[in-house]
Amino acid sequence: MIEIKEQEGAVTLRIRVQPRASRTALAGEHAGAIKLKIAAPPVDGKANEECRRFLAKLLDVSAGSVEIIKGDSSRDKVIRIHNISADRVRQALRR
Repeated sequence: MIEIKEQEGAVTLRIRVQPRASRTALAGEHAGAIKLKIAAPPVDGKANEECRRFLAKLLDVSAGSVEIIKGDSSRDKVIRIHNISADRVRQALRR
């Protein structure tokens, strides 16, 4: 089960990224985190930027609303999304 926390107008969730995939897409769940395939390489922050861009588009929020608060250089990351509800995040992940 994916753990999604909502507090102070923001939602926090864990993701597990797989860089250098053929395309950027959701790939299910991994140990309570969202698994995300990223087409960008993990070089010079490109994978992190692609991760933020993809999640912003998926959740229909601005790219500035998505921030990596933990795991900048790791496959396991904690993401905070501002100006969204946990219910809206769950709905977007079900698509």
